[in-house]
Amino acid sequence: MIPDRIIEHGTLRTDGFRAAVEVRIPWYRALPASCIAGAGLTIDGVAASTDSLRWEMNGRSRTFAEMVDDVDEWWFPTDSAVLSGDLPVDPSAEHEVSVDLTLYIPYIVIGENEVLHIEEHDTKKMKAVAA
Repeated sequence: MIPDRIIEHGTLRTDGFRAAVEVRIPWYRALPASCIAGAGLTIDGVAASTDSLRWEMNGRSRTFAEMVDDVDEWWFPTDSAVLSGDLPVDPSAEHEVSVDLTLYIPYIVIGENEVLHIEEHDTKKMKAVAA
């Protein structure tokens, strides 16, 4: 839908062992946390391990498994979330950052007991900032 705006340019942060980037929703309406099915973070061709990924939204950092039943927290189009994972990143260099998002759109029914599922991707080059 709006994949070229997923990664907020200039938001790559690192402490040397863990990297984080701000992301925006690639959809025109807000979604509850339960609709954020997963994400991937890759920097310079190296993917963060799935078990190290964390999603920070509305001041709370969680795994995707912890958000499965959460319909109280919402991701709004005007708000950034933070995707982070264990990746060593040199703060003095420019990096290619890729984010993959998997979302469910609960109000678009496409079959019996099935809602729209979208997968979006964005890649940007940026320098990291020390966290």
